[in-house]
Amino acid sequence: MKWNQRQKAKLFLGISLCFLLTVAIAGILCYEGALETDFSRKDLAPCLKYPFGTDWLGRNMFYRTLTGLSMSILIGVCAAGVSSLMALVLGVAAAVLGKKTDSVISFFIDMVMGIPHILLLLLISYAMGKGLKGVIVGVALTHWTSLARLIRGEVMQLKQCEYIQIAGKLGHSRLWIAGKHMLPHLLPQFLVGLVLMFPHAILHESSITFLGFGLSSEQPAIGVILSESMKYLIMGKWWLALFPGIMLVLTVALFDLGGSSLRRLLDPGSVHE
Repeated sequence: MKWNQRQKAKLFLGISLCFLLTVAIAGILCYEGALETDFSRKDLAPCLKYPFGTDWLGRNMFYRTLTGLSMSILIGVCAAGVSSLMALVLGVAAAVLGKKTDSVISFFIDMVMGIPHILLLLLISYAMGKGLKGVIVGVALTHWTSLARLIRGEVMQLKQCEYIQIAGKLGHSRLWIAGKHMLPHLLPQFLVGLVLMFPHAILHESSITFLGFGLSSEQPAIGVILSESMKYLIMGKWWLALFPGIMLVLTVALFDLGGSSLRRLLDPGSVHE
């Protein structure tokens, strides 16, 4: 049986969601094991009992990697969710609430986009005291601009539609029109933007943690694991960085694949593919 493009998109989306959900749940269940030290098994290379090997404290790298990915996924979900809601509200407000509101919001969008992304993220995270709260707030406040600009453009086009103009002439308020007629049209773009924001959030969380401005070193985060493993690579302990790095790239790639599949499923033009 030959599969069409929509069936393939559903399959890829299902595989991505199952893998990411499994990793998130497994990481939570493995949290205690990720912190357990045992010097009798330190610096073991990958084997059947320890697929990802152990580190200099005898900690199971498989458990630590799963726990780190689980933390990254949960942080990515929280940060991307907040950032997407900000983008939706500000994008609609810029296009609906008049020229002055549009000018103010557009100014903030240009200002945020004009600052180097990682620099702004580091500053916000450091100002919030680093840690979990600093990472989530930093990622949320730096990833909303592109989606907000996209939603603003969509709303600007919708305002020219006849049924929107008729609703305004019938006396309905701008907010009523936005909620009744515009939000259903914007939902596909919002969902796709939300999913595609996850990989960016995960990578930036790992990046600032790697640089020492994110999660604390006591937590088994991927950025912490990769940062600590750097000084042991020269000693030949390649597994400390290789497997966590591969799993991070795989997680980000699956988020991107899931977002692309969702975009294809929500695109009316793909119905006949």
